[in-house]
Amino acid sequence: MSDYSLGVDIGGTFTDIVVYDHTTNQQLNRKVLTTHDDPSRAVIDGAAHLLDAHELDPGEFSRFVHATTLFTNALVERKGAVTGLLTTDGFRDFLEIGRERKYELYDIAIEKPEPLVPRDLRREVIERITSDGAVRTPLDTNSLFTSADRLITSGAESIAIVFLHSYLNAAHEREALDALTTKYPDVSFTASFEVAPEIREYERGSTTVANAYVKPLAENYLESLAGKIAGLGVDATLLLMISSGGLTHVAEAKRTPVQMLESGPAAGALAGAFFGAEDAGGNLLAFDMGGTTAKLSLVDDGEPLIAYTFEAARQKRFMENSGLPIRISTIELIEIGAGGGSIAHTDALGLLKVGPRSAGSEPGPAAYGQGGTAATVTDADFALGYLNADNFAGGTVTIDLAAGTKALDSLATETGLSREQIAWGVHDVVNENMASAARVHIAERGRDPRNYALLCTGGAGPVHAYYVAKKLGLKQIICPASAGVASALGLLVAPGRVDRVATVGFRLNDHDPAELECVFNNLERDAQGVIAATGLDPASTQFNRLADGRFVGQGFDLVVNLPGGPYTGDRASVRQSLVDAFMAGYREKFGRTPPNVPIEFMNVRLSATAPVPGGEVLLSGNKGGGGATPTGTRPAYFPETGYVDTAVYDRPGLHVGDEFPGPAIIEDSGSTLIVGPGAKVRVADTGNVIVTLPEGASV
Repeated sequence: MSDYSLGVDIGGTFTDIVVYDHTTNQQLNRKVLTTHDDPSRAVIDGAAHLLDAHELDPGEFSRFVHATTLFTNALVERKGAVTGLLTTDGFRDFLEIGRERKYELYDIAIEKPEPLVPRDLRREVIERITSDGAVRTPLDTNSLFTSADRLITSGAESIAIVFLHSYLNAAHEREALDALTTKYPDVSFTASFEVAPEIREYERGSTTVANAYVKPLAENYLESLAGKIAGLGVDATLLLMISSGGLTHVAEAKRTPVQMLESGPAAGALAGAFFGAEDAGGNLLAFDMGGTTAKLSLVDDGEPLIAYTFEAARQKRFMENSGLPIRISTIELIEIGAGGGSIAHTDALGLLKVGPRSAGSEPGPAAYGQGGTAATVTDADFALGYLNADNFAGGTVTIDLAAGTKALDSLATETGLSREQIAWGVHDVVNENMASAARVHIAERGRDPRNYALLCTGGAGPVHAYYVAKKLGLKQIICPASAGVASALGLLVAPGRVDRVATVGFRLNDHDPAELECVFNNLERDAQGVIAATGLDPASTQFNRLADGRFVGQGFDLVVNLPGGPYTGDRASVRQSLVDAFMAGYREKFGRTPPNVPIEFMNVRLSATAPVPGGEVLLSGNKGGGGATPTGTRPAYFPETGYVDTAVYDRPGLHVGDEFPGPAIIEDSGSTLIVGPGAKVRVADTGNVIVTLPEGASV
């Protein structure tokens, strides 16, 4: 009897489905176009195909793990629920006011992101809690119900409750939430103490409103998906990937779906860390490129970096403060409007540009033959000979090369270039877009890219990794088996995870560290409750303590790791250990510390992780074999040589120890690895393909 796990990652263009057999350590993959009208349809169709084609018993599935960009897309495209806001009397416009800081200081026509809640759906409630947590004005329930009635009459389907200073005293928000859910059982409600119980009203309110905006969508989608999977006979526990790189249960995901905004990219980063742990020594750039976007994250010592805020729906993709602030823990990464479906065009100066607009899965690149007419990155990659039209995406997409060529020829005529020049131009421009963004991201964190390997995943990642790596001056590329569906496999190795935060306003020089211990103990009990509800062993939970600290007088905070505790015993010794932890984090970030300035912790944070039983996935390449033998050749373009007949290798046919030189094309059902001239290819014991780049100038 087998024990199967099912991993599903819904992207903007493709939905990736993986079945892993824990008994035989075999995996089965399926890559299908995302169905945007009903994303669950692609999931069910793909899963049903794997069940039927491989005669799998649905009753032998123990886990179903899921990640999706559905909720992020709803924010970006403004397709969430009609959302209302109930807030403290006099604070109706805090979402509009936001922060005074402008992301473009001298732009008098600057466009700030529109609030998710328009002004006519924002209502005030008579109540007031002061900045020390004391009740100045009790909650007026008549005012509460009057305001809620007006919102619901105006069409609000979901309502956010954000009262002043509720991070210190949530009594009014709790009272309001209880009263409203009782009176209006058909309306969705979100209170800020459930989502972001931390200081700073604008960020707390923005996060709460975002949660309310996607909450009905999340509730309906997750219930529908669970029902349809059960309809296939798969009676497995459904776990959801959250943005910080862990798993949670359905009820928690429905309550705070804002935690899932970056679940898809987080799965890709986890997959990169998992696949590259041995062959890169834990230090790598996880590069995941799909049909719509490319993502890159730094992995140090086997762990992706974590951030504690991000921005959704930015007005300008790389411009800080141009989006909606969301206060959640998330794997730190950059997203670039560069995917296989990114559309190539010329700007007002006649210069070739690629992205950020994407053809997505509907209609998709012109070569998909579904009505797309604009030239895309995928069309260029076909023209360059990189992709196999006869078995693209495992044969799930029928390719119309003539349509792709026609789209490229139209762009070539517009620019006065040949088809060869425009195809390479599109490929090279999108590579430079990604490399440029990566350089900034890496430099901002004080890292040298030459100390990292590039681990490529996603359907388009291995196609573009070689020349992105050359532009960054890297020496090595790592490409795992089944790279095209690696994010879905990454879901299966993720631990259970809970992230919690509390505002403390704690000065190290005049407070007792035992007070912090009390706060952390409360957070730990809360986290263990969620771990237990996820079906995991609370006793296996590992805790990591952090704090948002600053020198007194500074306006914003730095998140630093703290000692594990407990913070009891010798007060002076414990206090010094906390000071040392903050100083070390501050010096790592800024290089030096100011002299003789007191330190204060504004928030404390807790991350709790627990292993998932049956979450073991083995990395092992094919043993034996008598050396790599090409399955054939096809013309492929390389800037060093032009078009050249290039050896094509079947990825499943490679064995541990195989070595061969570039140029080469290595194909499997979900992705294609392109290796340039002068490079050396080796298959490691893990099954990863290791590409050593030749020394020389970047392209």
